[in-house]
Amino acid sequence: MMTHWLDLVKWDEQGLVPAIAQEASTGQILMMAWMNREALSMTRQTGQATYWSRSRGRLWVKGEESGHGQHVQEIRLDCDGDVLLLQVHQAGGIACHTGRAHCFFRRLVQDDWVEVDPVIKDPQTIYATQKDHD
Repeated sequence: MMTHWLDLVKWDEQGLVPAIAQEASTGQILMMAWMNREALSMTRQTGQATYWSRSRGRLWVKGEESGHGQHVQEIRLDCDGDVLLLQVHQAGGIACHTGRAHCFFRRLVQDDWVEVDPVIKDPQTIYATQKDHD
């Protein structure tokens, strides 16, 4: 009997695996979020990045509130089977809930984290109500 592709992923004790989203056209790392089996299965079925929100305790489709969805081009699994890489096309050019292109906008300079990438769009105008965002 053939092993199901989802069974080849090494899920952690909470049934989660880290998923890194990368802009397919540029290679820019956009964000990291968590996926469970259902999120990964839905992502494959729909082509829309779907994650598991630990803070909200539920699935969320990237862009469901902001409109900045991720259209998945390819899903890869690392050599150890415990990290996913999603190559995506990021709608609206904004992946971060702070209104930036990506979530990795702070650089360590000396002993301080310095914000080095600009806010593209004010989050207050992106989200009707501010909630916890992953």
